[in-house]
Amino acid sequence: MAKRGKITGSHLIGRALKLEGVHNIFTLAGDHILPVLDVMADMDFRFIDTRHEQAAAHMADAWGRITGQPGVCMYTTPGFANALPGLAHALHSESPLISISGSADLAELGRGAMQEFDQIGAAKPLTKAAWMVCDARRIPESIARAMRIALSGRRGPVHLTIPIDVQEQEVDEEEVVFYQPAEYRAEERVFADSRLIQQAIHLLHQAQRPFLIAGTPAGYAASGELLQRFIELTHLPLFTDGLARGLVSDEHPLCFGFFERGLNRAARLLAEADVVLLLGRKQDYTISYTFPPAVAADARIIQIDPSPIEIGRNRGVAVGIVGDIQAVLEQLIAEASRLTWKPLPWLQKLQAAREEQREWLESLAKPEIPMHAMYVHKTLSSFLRPDDYLCFDGGDFCHFGRAFHPATQVRGWWYVQPLGMLGAALPTAITLKLAHPESRVVMCSGDGAFGFNAMEFDTAVRHHLPVVAILGNDAAWGIDRQIQLALYQRPVATDLLQSRYDQVVQGLGGHGEFVERPEDLAPALERAFASGKPALVNVVVQRAISPRAEAAIARRRQKRR
Repeated sequence: MAKRGKITGSHLIGRALKLEGVHNIFTLAGDHILPVLDVMADMDFRFIDTRHEQAAAHMADAWGRITGQPGVCMYTTPGFANALPGLAHALHSESPLISISGSADLAELGRGAMQEFDQIGAAKPLTKAAWMVCDARRIPESIARAMRIALSGRRGPVHLTIPIDVQEQEVDEEEVVFYQPAEYRAEERVFADSRLIQQAIHLLHQAQRPFLIAGTPAGYAASGELLQRFIELTHLPLFTDGLARGLVSDEHPLCFGFFERGLNRAARLLAEADVVLLLGRKQDYTISYTFPPAVAADARIIQIDPSPIEIGRNRGVAVGIVGDIQAVLEQLIAEASRLTWKPLPWLQKLQAAREEQREWLESLAKPEIPMHAMYVHKTLSSFLRPDDYLCFDGGDFCHFGRAFHPATQVRGWWYVQPLGMLGAALPTAITLKLAHPESRVVMCSGDGAFGFNAMEFDTAVRHHLPVVAILGNDAAWGIDRQIQLALYQRPVATDLLQSRYDQVVQGLGGHGEFVERPEDLAPALERAFASGKPALVNVVVQRAISPRAEAAIARRRQKRR
Protein backbone atom coordinates (compact mmCIF):
# COMPACT_ATOMS: atom_id res chain seq x y z
CA MET A 1 0.00 0.00 0.00
CA ALA A 2 1.28 3.46 -0.87
CA LYS A 3 2.33 5.83 1.93
CA ARG A 4 0.32 8.99 2.63
CA GLY A 5 0.93 11.50 -0.14
CA LYS A 6 2.44 8.74 -2.25
CA ILE A 7 0.89 6.76 -5.08
CA THR A 8 2.14 3.71 -6.97
CA GLY A 9 2.35 3.14 -10.69
CA SER A 10 -0.34 0.47 -10.37
CA HIS A 11 -2.75 2.97 -8.84
CA LEU A 12 -1.96 5.39 -11.64
CA ILE A 13 -2.75 2.74 -14.26
CA GLY A 14 -6.11 2.08 -12.62
CA ARG A 15 -6.96 5.78 -12.25
CA ALA A 16 -6.00 6.59 -15.83
CA LEU A 17 -8.16 3.75 -17.18
CA LYS A 18 -11.06 4.78 -14.93
CA LEU A 19 -10.83 8.29 -16.31
CA GLU A 20 -11.32 6.82 -19.78
CA GLY A 21 -14.45 4.98 -18.67
CA VAL A 22 -12.81 1.55 -18.81
CA HIS A 23 -14.54 -1.07 -16.67
CA ASN A 24 -13.72 -4.45 -18.26
CA ILE A 25 -10.17 -5.81 -18.35
CA PHE A 26 -9.46 -8.88 -20.49
CA THR A 27 -6.55 -10.70 -18.94
CA LEU A 28 -4.68 -13.77 -17.84
CA ALA A 29 -2.80 -13.36 -14.59
CA GLY A 30 0.97 -13.74 -14.52
CA ASP A 31 4.03 -12.69 -12.55
CA HIS A 32 4.76 -9.37 -14.25
CA ILE A 33 1.25 -7.91 -13.81
CA LEU A 34 0.41 -9.20 -10.33
CA PRO A 35 0.99 -5.80 -8.64
CA VAL A 36 -1.38 -3.93 -10.94
CA LEU A 37 -4.04 -6.66 -10.83
CA ASP A 38 -3.98 -6.58 -7.03
CA VAL A 39 -4.45 -2.81 -6.91
CA MET A 40 -7.11 -2.69 -9.63
CA ALA A 41 -9.12 -5.43 -7.90
CA ASP A 42 -10.06 -2.77 -5.31
CA MET A 43 -11.03 -0.21 -7.98
CA ASP A 44 -14.28 -1.75 -9.28
CA PHE A 45 -12.87 -3.20 -12.49
CA ARG A 46 -14.36 -6.38 -13.92
CA PHE A 47 -11.73 -8.93 -14.92
CA ILE A 48 -12.62 -11.33 -17.73
CA ASP A 49 -9.88 -13.88 -17.30
CA THR A 50 -9.32 -16.16 -20.28
CA ARG A 51 -7.57 -19.48 -20.84
CA HIS A 52 -5.12 -18.03 -23.36
CA GLU A 53 -3.83 -14.52 -23.91
CA GLN A 54 -4.67 -14.58 -27.62
CA ALA A 55 -8.31 -14.84 -26.59
CA ALA A 56 -7.90 -11.90 -24.20
CA ALA A 57 -6.60 -9.80 -27.09
CA HIS A 58 -9.46 -10.98 -29.32
CA MET A 59 -11.94 -9.96 -26.61
CA ALA A 60 -10.41 -6.52 -26.20
CA ASP A 61 -10.41 -6.19 -30.00
CA ALA A 62 -14.09 -7.15 -30.11
CA TRP A 63 -14.98 -4.81 -27.24
CA GLY A 64 -13.37 -1.90 -29.10
CA ARG A 65 -15.43 -2.55 -32.22
CA ILE A 66 -18.67 -3.47 -30.42
CA THR A 67 -18.73 -0.39 -28.18
CA GLY A 68 -16.52 2.09 -30.03
CA GLN A 69 -14.51 2.51 -26.81
CA PRO A 70 -11.02 1.01 -26.46
CA GLY A 71 -10.82 -2.52 -25.16
CA VAL A 72 -8.02 -3.18 -22.66
CA CYS A 73 -6.07 -6.42 -22.32
CA MET A 74 -3.31 -7.13 -19.81
CA TYR A 75 -0.79 -9.96 -19.49
CA THR A 76 2.67 -10.94 -18.35
CA THR A 77 5.72 -11.30 -20.62
CA PRO A 78 5.15 -14.80 -22.09
CA GLY A 79 1.47 -13.90 -22.12
CA PHE A 80 2.29 -10.93 -24.32
CA ALA A 81 4.05 -13.34 -26.71
CA ASN A 82 0.86 -15.42 -26.77
CA ALA A 83 -1.20 -12.29 -27.46
CA LEU A 84 0.73 -11.19 -30.56
CA PRO A 85 -1.62 -12.98 -33.00
CA GLY A 86 -4.52 -11.18 -31.35
CA LEU A 87 -2.78 -7.82 -31.89
CA ALA A 88 -2.23 -8.71 -35.56
CA HIS A 89 -5.93 -9.45 -35.86
CA ALA A 90 -6.84 -6.15 -34.14
CA LEU A 91 -4.60 -4.23 -36.54
CA HIS A 92 -6.43 -5.73 -39.54
CA SER A 93 -9.84 -5.30 -37.91
CA GLU A 94 -8.92 -1.67 -37.10
CA SER A 95 -9.99 -1.97 -33.49
CA PRO A 96 -9.16 0.58 -30.79
CA LEU A 97 -7.33 -1.71 -28.37
CA ILE A 98 -4.92 -0.92 -25.54
CA SER A 99 -2.48 -3.74 -24.80
CA ILE A 100 -0.61 -3.55 -21.49
CA SER A 101 2.07 -6.03 -20.51
CA GLY A 102 4.44 -6.20 -17.60
CA SER A 103 8.10 -7.13 -17.76
CA ALA A 104 11.05 -7.74 -15.47
CA ASP A 105 12.43 -4.79 -13.52
CA LEU A 106 13.57 -1.92 -15.71
CA ALA A 107 17.02 -1.99 -14.09
CA GLU A 108 17.48 -5.65 -15.06
CA LEU A 109 16.50 -5.43 -18.73
CA GLY A 110 19.38 -6.09 -21.08
CA ARG A 111 21.07 -8.47 -18.63
CA GLY A 112 19.11 -11.57 -19.50
CA ALA A 113 16.31 -10.78 -17.10
CA MET A 114 13.45 -13.15 -16.31
CA GLN A 115 11.53 -14.02 -19.52
CA GLU A 116 13.13 -11.04 -21.26
CA PHE A 117 12.65 -10.28 -24.94
CA ASP A 118 12.13 -7.16 -27.02
CA GLN A 119 8.44 -6.58 -26.42
CA ILE A 120 8.39 -3.19 -28.12
CA GLY A 121 10.19 -4.51 -31.19
CA ALA A 122 7.72 -7.40 -31.39
CA ALA A 123 4.70 -5.13 -30.98
CA LYS A 124 5.57 -2.36 -33.42
CA PRO A 125 4.70 -4.18 -36.69
CA LEU A 126 1.36 -5.28 -35.20
CA THR A 127 0.18 -1.98 -33.70
CA LYS A 128 -0.23 1.70 -34.53
CA ALA A 129 2.35 2.48 -31.81
CA ALA A 130 4.26 0.76 -29.00
CA TRP A 131 6.56 2.00 -26.26
CA MET A 132 7.85 1.27 -22.76
CA VAL A 133 6.85 3.36 -19.76
CA CYS A 134 9.98 3.91 -17.69
CA ASP A 135 8.67 6.24 -14.96
CA ALA A 136 5.40 5.92 -13.05
CA ARG A 137 4.84 9.66 -13.32
CA ARG A 138 4.48 9.22 -17.10
CA ILE A 139 1.72 6.58 -16.83
CA PRO A 140 -1.30 8.95 -17.11
CA GLU A 141 0.33 10.70 -20.06
CA SER A 142 1.15 7.39 -21.74
CA ILE A 143 -2.35 5.96 -21.37
CA ALA A 144 -3.88 9.22 -22.63
CA ARG A 145 -1.56 9.17 -25.64
CA ALA A 146 -2.33 5.50 -26.32
CA MET A 147 -6.07 6.22 -26.27
CA ARG A 148 -5.64 9.16 -28.63
CA ILE A 149 -3.62 7.14 -31.12
CA ALA A 150 -5.95 4.13 -30.95
CA LEU A 151 -9.00 6.26 -31.79
CA SER A 152 -7.55 8.70 -34.31
CA GLY A 153 -7.90 8.31 -38.08
CA ARG A 154 -8.33 4.66 -38.93
CA ARG A 155 -8.44 2.99 -35.55
CA GLY A 156 -6.10 0.32 -34.27
CA PRO A 157 -4.21 -1.25 -31.35
CA VAL A 158 -1.54 0.41 -29.21
CA HIS A 159 0.84 -1.43 -26.88
CA LEU A 160 2.46 -0.33 -23.61
CA THR A 161 5.06 -2.30 -21.67
CA ILE A 162 5.10 -1.24 -18.00
CA PRO A 163 7.85 -3.05 -16.06
CA ILE A 164 6.95 -4.52 -12.68
CA ASP A 165 9.15 -2.08 -10.75
CA VAL A 166 7.41 0.85 -12.49
CA GLN A 167 4.08 -0.63 -11.39
CA GLU A 168 5.39 -0.69 -7.81
CA GLN A 169 7.21 2.65 -7.98
CA GLU A 170 5.96 5.19 -5.42
CA VAL A 171 5.78 8.85 -6.44
CA ASP A 172 4.37 12.01 -4.84
CA GLU A 173 0.75 12.50 -5.88
CA GLU A 174 1.43 16.18 -6.48
CA GLU A 175 3.91 15.24 -9.20
CA VAL A 176 1.19 13.52 -11.24
CA VAL A 177 -1.27 15.40 -13.43
CA PHE A 178 -4.47 13.93 -14.87
CA TYR A 179 -6.52 15.53 -17.63
CA GLN A 180 -10.07 14.75 -18.70
CA PRO A 181 -10.24 12.91 -22.06
CA ALA A 182 -11.95 15.89 -23.71
CA GLU A 183 -8.91 18.01 -22.80
CA TYR A 184 -6.47 15.90 -24.77
CA ARG A 185 -8.61 14.17 -27.37
CA ALA A 186 -10.65 16.47 -29.60
CA GLU A 187 -13.81 15.15 -31.20
CA GLU A 188 -13.09 14.34 -34.83
CA ARG A 189 -15.51 16.24 -37.07
CA VAL A 190 -13.38 16.85 -40.11
CA PHE A 191 -15.46 18.29 -42.95
CA ALA A 192 -14.49 18.27 -46.64
CA ASP A 193 -13.86 21.10 -49.06
CA SER A 194 -17.27 22.07 -50.50
CA ARG A 195 -15.85 21.94 -54.05
CA LEU A 196 -14.98 18.27 -53.61
CA ILE A 197 -18.46 17.55 -52.28
CA GLN A 198 -19.96 19.22 -55.35
CA GLN A 199 -17.71 17.21 -57.67
CA ALA A 200 -18.64 13.94 -55.96
CA ILE A 201 -22.37 14.61 -56.14
CA HIS A 202 -22.10 15.70 -59.78
CA LEU A 203 -20.40 12.40 -60.70
CA LEU A 204 -22.96 10.34 -58.79
CA HIS A 205 -25.86 12.23 -60.34
CA GLN A 206 -24.55 11.59 -63.84
CA ALA A 207 -23.87 7.89 -63.19
CA GLN A 208 -25.99 5.19 -64.82
CA ARG A 209 -24.47 2.30 -62.89
CA PRO A 210 -23.31 3.70 -59.51
CA PHE A 211 -21.94 1.45 -56.79
CA LEU A 212 -21.48 2.43 -53.12
CA ILE A 213 -19.32 0.35 -50.77
CA ALA A 214 -19.21 1.31 -47.08
CA GLY A 215 -16.29 -0.03 -45.05
CA THR A 216 -15.17 -0.05 -41.42
CA PRO A 217 -14.73 3.72 -40.77
CA ALA A 218 -18.34 4.23 -41.85
CA GLY A 219 -19.22 1.91 -38.98
CA TYR A 220 -17.61 4.12 -36.34
CA ALA A 221 -21.06 5.72 -36.12
CA ALA A 222 -23.44 4.30 -33.54
CA SER A 223 -26.24 4.46 -36.10
CA GLY A 224 -26.71 4.21 -39.86
CA GLU A 225 -29.28 6.99 -39.99
CA LEU A 226 -27.19 9.33 -42.16
CA LEU A 227 -26.13 6.60 -44.54
CA GLN A 228 -29.71 5.43 -44.94
CA ARG A 229 -30.89 9.00 -45.59
CA PHE A 230 -28.20 9.39 -48.24
CA ILE A 231 -29.09 6.27 -50.21
CA GLU A 232 -32.84 6.91 -49.95
CA LEU A 233 -32.30 10.43 -51.29
CA THR A 234 -30.02 9.40 -54.16
CA HIS A 235 -31.28 5.84 -54.85
CA LEU A 236 -27.66 4.63 -54.78
CA PRO A 237 -27.17 0.86 -54.28
CA LEU A 238 -25.28 0.11 -51.07
CA PHE A 239 -22.94 -2.74 -50.17
CA THR A 240 -21.32 -3.04 -46.73
CA ASP A 241 -18.41 -4.82 -45.13
CA GLY A 242 -16.29 -4.63 -41.99
CA LEU A 243 -17.81 -2.60 -39.19
CA ALA A 244 -20.32 -1.09 -41.64
CA ARG A 245 -22.29 -4.36 -41.81
CA GLY A 246 -25.80 -3.68 -40.55
CA LEU A 247 -25.51 0.12 -40.62
CA VAL A 248 -28.36 -0.19 -43.09
CA SER A 249 -30.21 -3.49 -42.90
CA ASP A 250 -29.58 -5.96 -45.72
CA GLU A 251 -33.38 -6.16 -45.91
CA HIS A 252 -33.57 -2.52 -47.05
CA PRO A 253 -34.43 -2.40 -50.78
CA LEU A 254 -31.35 -0.27 -51.53
CA CYS A 255 -28.90 -2.35 -49.51
CA PHE A 256 -27.59 -5.29 -51.53
CA GLY A 257 -25.75 -6.98 -48.69
CA PHE A 258 -22.24 -8.09 -47.99
CA PHE A 259 -19.51 -6.79 -50.28
CA GLU A 260 -17.86 -10.14 -50.88
CA ARG A 261 -17.74 -11.03 -54.56
CA GLY A 262 -17.18 -14.70 -53.81
CA LEU A 263 -20.38 -14.86 -51.75
CA ASN A 264 -22.65 -12.21 -53.25
CA ARG A 265 -23.57 -12.34 -56.94
CA ALA A 266 -24.81 -8.75 -56.85
CA ALA A 267 -21.37 -7.64 -55.62
CA ARG A 268 -19.76 -9.16 -58.72
CA LEU A 269 -21.58 -6.54 -60.81
CA LEU A 270 -19.02 -4.04 -59.52
CA ALA A 271 -17.20 -4.78 -62.79
CA GLU A 272 -20.03 -3.04 -64.68
CA ALA A 273 -20.20 0.08 -62.49
CA ASP A 274 -19.40 3.44 -64.07
CA VAL A 275 -19.00 5.38 -60.78
CA VAL A 276 -17.78 3.73 -57.57
CA LEU A 277 -18.05 5.47 -54.20
CA LEU A 278 -15.69 4.01 -51.60
CA LEU A 279 -17.01 5.24 -48.25
CA GLY A 280 -14.28 4.31 -45.79
CA ARG A 281 -13.38 1.40 -48.05
CA LYS A 282 -9.76 0.55 -48.82
CA GLN A 283 -8.42 -0.22 -52.28
CA ASP A 284 -7.09 -3.54 -51.01
CA TYR A 285 -6.90 -7.10 -52.32
CA THR A 286 -10.54 -7.86 -51.45
CA ILE A 287 -11.54 -5.43 -54.20
CA SER A 288 -8.62 -6.50 -56.46
CA TYR A 289 -6.92 -3.19 -55.61
CA THR A 290 -9.64 -1.54 -57.81
CA PHE A 291 -7.71 -2.76 -60.88
CA PRO A 292 -9.54 -3.86 -64.04
CA PRO A 293 -11.46 -6.05 -64.61
CA ALA A 294 -12.77 -5.91 -61.00
CA VAL A 295 -13.39 -2.19 -61.53
CA ALA A 296 -13.69 -1.10 -65.14
CA ALA A 297 -10.79 0.90 -66.56
CA ASP A 298 -13.09 3.81 -67.42
CA ALA A 299 -15.00 3.78 -64.12
CA ARG A 300 -14.71 6.94 -62.01
CA ILE A 301 -13.80 6.41 -58.35
CA ILE A 302 -14.81 8.65 -55.46
CA GLN A 303 -12.96 7.78 -52.27
CA ILE A 304 -13.80 9.17 -48.82
CA ASP A 305 -11.60 8.13 -45.91
CA PRO A 306 -10.40 9.39 -42.51
CA SER A 307 -6.83 8.48 -43.49
CA PRO A 308 -5.12 10.42 -46.31
CA ILE A 309 -2.74 7.54 -47.07
CA GLU A 310 -5.66 5.40 -48.23
CA ILE A 311 -6.83 7.85 -50.91
CA GLY A 312 -5.73 6.58 -54.32
CA ARG A 313 -3.46 3.99 -52.72
CA ASN A 314 -3.49 1.66 -55.72
CA ARG A 315 -5.46 3.55 -58.34
CA GLY A 316 -6.01 7.24 -58.98
CA VAL A 317 -9.40 8.64 -58.03
CA ALA A 318 -11.65 11.20 -59.67
CA VAL A 319 -12.47 12.73 -56.28
CA GLY A 320 -10.56 12.08 -53.06
CA ILE A 321 -11.93 13.36 -49.75
CA VAL A 322 -10.23 13.09 -46.35
CA GLY A 323 -12.65 13.54 -43.48
CA ASP A 324 -14.89 12.09 -40.84
CA ILE A 325 -17.37 9.83 -42.61
CA GLN A 326 -20.41 11.14 -40.72
CA ALA A 327 -19.45 14.78 -41.26
CA VAL A 328 -18.90 14.18 -44.97
CA LEU A 329 -22.21 12.32 -45.26
CA GLU A 330 -23.97 15.38 -43.85
CA GLN A 331 -22.34 17.47 -46.57
CA LEU A 332 -23.21 14.96 -49.29
CA ILE A 333 -26.85 14.90 -48.19
CA ALA A 334 -27.05 18.70 -48.18
CA GLU A 335 -25.59 18.95 -51.68
CA ALA A 336 -27.60 16.03 -53.08
CA SER A 337 -30.82 17.62 -51.77
CA ARG A 338 -30.41 20.37 -54.38
CA LEU A 339 -30.97 17.85 -57.18
CA THR A 340 -33.70 15.48 -58.35
CA TRP A 341 -32.77 11.78 -58.21
CA LYS A 342 -34.62 8.93 -59.88
CA PRO A 343 -34.25 5.15 -59.46
CA LEU A 344 -32.10 3.68 -62.23
CA PRO A 345 -32.72 0.45 -64.22
CA TRP A 346 -29.36 -0.65 -62.77
CA LEU A 347 -31.10 -1.33 -59.45
CA GLN A 348 -33.31 -3.96 -61.09
CA LYS A 349 -30.25 -5.82 -62.34
CA LEU A 350 -28.69 -5.83 -58.89
CA GLN A 351 -31.96 -6.99 -57.35
CA ALA A 352 -32.27 -9.81 -59.86
CA ALA A 353 -28.78 -11.03 -58.98
CA ARG A 354 -29.66 -10.96 -55.29
CA GLU A 355 -32.86 -12.92 -55.80
CA GLU A 356 -31.12 -15.44 -58.03
CA GLN A 357 -28.55 -16.08 -55.32
CA ARG A 358 -31.20 -16.48 -52.64
CA GLU A 359 -33.06 -19.04 -54.74
CA TRP A 360 -29.86 -20.98 -55.39
CA LEU A 361 -28.94 -21.09 -51.70
CA GLU A 362 -32.46 -22.21 -50.77
CA SER A 363 -32.24 -25.02 -53.33
CA LEU A 364 -29.24 -26.51 -51.48
CA ALA A 365 -31.13 -26.82 -48.18
CA LYS A 366 -32.33 -30.40 -48.59
CA PRO A 367 -32.77 -32.87 -45.69
CA GLU A 368 -29.86 -35.14 -46.65
CA ILE A 369 -27.48 -37.30 -44.60
CA PRO A 370 -24.94 -35.87 -44.01
CA MET A 371 -26.56 -32.45 -44.10
CA HIS A 372 -25.50 -29.69 -46.46
CA ALA A 373 -24.33 -26.54 -44.69
CA MET A 374 -27.30 -24.68 -46.17
CA TYR A 375 -29.79 -27.03 -44.50
CA VAL A 376 -28.18 -26.17 -41.17
CA HIS A 377 -28.25 -22.42 -41.83
CA LYS A 378 -31.83 -22.44 -43.11
CA THR A 379 -32.96 -24.39 -40.04
CA LEU A 380 -31.05 -21.99 -37.80
CA SER A 381 -32.69 -19.00 -39.49
CA SER A 382 -36.10 -20.07 -38.19
CA PHE A 383 -34.79 -19.63 -34.62
CA LEU A 384 -33.20 -16.21 -35.12
CA ARG A 385 -34.67 -12.98 -33.79
CA PRO A 386 -34.09 -9.42 -35.07
CA ASP A 387 -31.98 -8.51 -32.02
CA ASP A 388 -29.75 -11.61 -32.12
CA TYR A 389 -26.03 -11.05 -32.64
CA LEU A 390 -24.29 -13.31 -35.18
CA CYS A 391 -20.63 -14.36 -35.34
CA PHE A 392 -18.99 -16.43 -38.08
CA ASP A 393 -15.67 -18.29 -38.01
CA GLY A 394 -13.95 -20.73 -40.32
CA GLY A 395 -14.26 -21.58 -43.98
CA ASP A 396 -16.80 -23.36 -46.16
CA PHE A 397 -19.49 -24.05 -43.55
CA CYS A 398 -19.54 -20.41 -42.48
CA HIS A 399 -19.24 -19.00 -46.00
CA PHE A 400 -22.67 -20.43 -46.75
CA GLY A 401 -23.97 -18.75 -43.61
CA ARG A 402 -22.39 -15.41 -44.47
CA ALA A 403 -24.02 -15.57 -47.89
CA PHE A 404 -27.41 -16.47 -46.40
CA HIS A 405 -27.93 -14.68 -43.08
CA PRO A 406 -28.58 -10.93 -43.43
CA ALA A 407 -27.05 -8.20 -41.30
CA THR A 408 -30.03 -6.39 -39.84
CA GLN A 409 -28.69 -4.27 -36.97
CA VAL A 410 -25.69 -2.04 -36.31
CA ARG A 411 -22.65 -4.04 -35.10
CA GLY A 412 -24.73 -7.19 -35.01
CA TRP A 413 -23.00 -9.32 -37.69
CA TRP A 414 -19.35 -10.37 -37.23
CA TYR A 415 -17.03 -12.41 -39.42
CA VAL A 416 -13.38 -13.24 -40.13
CA GLN A 417 -11.34 -10.10 -40.81
CA PRO A 418 -9.12 -9.59 -43.91
CA LEU A 419 -6.15 -11.14 -42.07
CA GLY A 420 -8.04 -14.44 -42.31
CA MET A 421 -7.14 -15.46 -38.77
CA LEU A 422 -9.40 -18.21 -37.45
CA GLY A 423 -10.50 -18.69 -33.86
CA ALA A 424 -11.62 -15.15 -33.02
CA ALA A 425 -15.37 -15.85 -33.17
CA LEU A 426 -15.78 -17.50 -29.75
CA PRO A 427 -13.94 -14.69 -27.90
CA THR A 428 -15.98 -12.21 -29.95
CA ALA A 429 -19.25 -13.99 -29.14
CA ILE A 430 -18.41 -13.99 -25.43
CA THR A 431 -17.64 -10.27 -25.60
CA LEU A 432 -20.89 -9.58 -27.45
CA LYS A 433 -22.78 -11.29 -24.64
CA LEU A 434 -20.86 -9.23 -22.09
CA ALA A 435 -21.79 -6.03 -23.96
CA HIS A 436 -25.41 -7.08 -24.65
CA PRO A 437 -26.47 -9.37 -21.79
CA GLU A 438 -30.17 -9.12 -22.69
CA SER A 439 -29.69 -10.28 -26.29
CA ARG A 440 -28.87 -13.71 -27.66
CA VAL A 441 -25.49 -14.33 -29.28
CA VAL A 442 -25.18 -17.02 -31.93
CA MET A 443 -21.86 -18.26 -33.28
CA CYS A 444 -21.31 -20.38 -36.40
CA SER A 445 -17.98 -22.16 -36.68
CA GLY A 446 -16.21 -24.80 -38.67
CA ASP A 447 -14.60 -27.66 -36.79
CA GLY A 448 -11.09 -26.51 -37.69
CA ALA A 449 -11.61 -22.94 -36.53
CA PHE A 450 -13.27 -24.10 -33.31
CA GLY A 451 -10.08 -25.81 -32.15
CA PHE A 452 -8.11 -22.56 -31.82
CA ASN A 453 -9.95 -21.19 -28.79
CA ALA A 454 -12.32 -24.00 -27.77
CA MET A 455 -11.18 -23.77 -24.13
CA GLU A 456 -12.76 -20.32 -23.94
CA PHE A 457 -16.04 -22.15 -23.37
CA ASP A 458 -14.61 -22.48 -19.86
CA THR A 459 -14.38 -18.66 -19.76
CA ALA A 460 -17.99 -18.37 -20.90
CA VAL A 461 -19.12 -20.84 -18.22
CA ARG A 462 -17.16 -19.20 -15.39
CA HIS A 463 -18.42 -15.72 -16.27
CA HIS A 464 -22.01 -16.84 -16.92
CA LEU A 465 -22.09 -15.67 -20.54
CA PRO A 466 -24.40 -18.11 -22.37
CA VAL A 467 -23.61 -18.01 -26.08
CA VAL A 468 -24.96 -20.61 -28.52
CA ALA A 469 -22.56 -22.08 -31.06
CA ILE A 470 -23.43 -24.15 -34.13
CA LEU A 471 -20.46 -26.14 -35.38
CA GLY A 472 -20.41 -27.56 -38.90
CA ASN A 473 -18.33 -30.72 -38.59
CA ASP A 474 -16.99 -31.97 -41.93
CA ALA A 475 -13.86 -33.46 -40.33
CA ALA A 476 -11.63 -31.25 -42.47
CA TRP A 477 -9.99 -27.92 -42.98
CA GLY A 478 -12.77 -27.54 -45.51
CA ILE A 479 -11.93 -24.64 -47.79
CA ASP A 480 -8.22 -25.51 -48.04
CA ARG A 481 -9.04 -29.16 -48.73
CA GLN A 482 -11.35 -28.11 -51.57
CA ILE A 483 -8.67 -25.85 -53.05
CA GLN A 484 -6.10 -28.64 -52.79
CA LEU A 485 -8.37 -31.12 -54.58
CA ALA A 486 -9.09 -28.65 -57.37
CA LEU A 487 -5.52 -27.48 -57.94
CA TYR A 488 -3.38 -30.46 -56.89
CA GLN A 489 -5.88 -33.36 -57.01
CA ARG A 490 -5.10 -34.50 -53.46
CA PRO A 491 -5.49 -33.26 -49.87
CA VAL A 492 -2.38 -32.71 -47.74
CA ALA A 493 -2.65 -32.11 -43.97
CA THR A 494 -6.29 -31.01 -44.24
CA ASP A 495 -8.16 -34.03 -42.83
CA LEU A 496 -9.47 -34.00 -39.27
CA LEU A 497 -11.41 -36.42 -37.09
CA GLN A 498 -15.16 -36.19 -36.61
CA SER A 499 -14.52 -35.29 -33.00
CA ARG A 500 -17.12 -34.94 -30.25
CA TYR A 501 -16.58 -31.27 -29.54
CA ASP A 502 -19.99 -31.27 -27.84
CA GLN A 503 -18.57 -33.55 -25.15
CA VAL A 504 -15.69 -31.10 -24.59
CA VAL A 505 -18.22 -28.33 -23.95
CA GLN A 506 -20.22 -30.60 -21.64
CA GLY A 507 -17.04 -31.38 -19.72
CA LEU A 508 -16.43 -27.65 -19.24
CA GLY A 509 -19.89 -27.18 -17.75
CA GLY A 510 -21.78 -26.10 -20.86
CA HIS A 511 -24.57 -27.67 -22.90
CA GLY A 512 -23.55 -29.95 -25.79
CA GLU A 513 -25.50 -31.71 -28.56
CA PHE A 514 -24.36 -34.04 -31.35
CA VAL A 515 -26.54 -34.12 -34.48
CA GLU A 516 -26.25 -36.41 -37.50
CA ARG A 517 -29.82 -36.50 -38.86
CA PRO A 518 -31.79 -33.55 -40.32
CA GLU A 519 -34.88 -34.27 -38.23
CA ASP A 520 -32.82 -33.99 -35.04
CA LEU A 521 -31.38 -30.55 -35.78
CA ALA A 522 -34.28 -28.26 -34.87
CA PRO A 523 -34.96 -30.00 -31.51
CA ALA A 524 -31.26 -29.81 -30.65
CA LEU A 525 -31.17 -26.08 -31.45
CA GLU A 526 -34.28 -25.52 -29.35
CA ARG A 527 -32.69 -27.26 -26.37
CA ALA A 528 -29.45 -25.29 -26.80
CA PHE A 529 -31.25 -21.95 -26.79
CA ALA A 530 -33.36 -23.00 -23.82
CA SER A 531 -30.45 -24.35 -21.76
CA GLY A 532 -29.36 -20.99 -20.35
CA LYS A 533 -25.76 -22.22 -20.59
CA PRO A 534 -22.95 -21.69 -23.07
CA ALA A 535 -23.96 -24.28 -25.66
CA LEU A 536 -22.52 -26.07 -28.67
CA VAL A 537 -24.51 -27.98 -31.29
CA ASN A 538 -22.03 -30.22 -33.14
CA VAL A 539 -23.57 -31.01 -36.55
CA VAL A 540 -22.13 -33.52 -39.03
CA VAL A 541 -22.16 -31.84 -42.46
CA GLN A 542 -21.12 -32.62 -46.02
CA ARG A 543 -17.76 -31.58 -47.42
CA ALA A 544 -19.53 -29.11 -49.70
CA ILE A 545 -17.55 -26.51 -51.60
CA SER A 546 -18.62 -22.93 -50.94
CA PRO A 547 -18.90 -20.11 -53.51
CA ARG A 548 -15.94 -18.47 -51.79
CA ALA A 549 -13.78 -21.56 -52.34
CA GLU A 550 -14.86 -21.74 -55.97
CA ALA A 551 -13.89 -18.09 -56.43
CA ALA A 552 -10.48 -18.71 -54.84
CA ILE A 553 -9.87 -21.68 -57.14
CA ALA A 554 -10.85 -19.66 -60.21
CA ARG A 555 -8.54 -16.82 -59.16
CA ARG A 556 -5.59 -19.18 -58.64
CA ARG A 557 -6.18 -20.87 -61.99
CA GLN A 558 -6.33 -17.50 -63.70
CA LYS A 559 -2.94 -16.56 -62.23
CA ARG A 560 -1.42 -19.79 -63.56
CA ARG A 561 -2.30 -18.91 -67.15
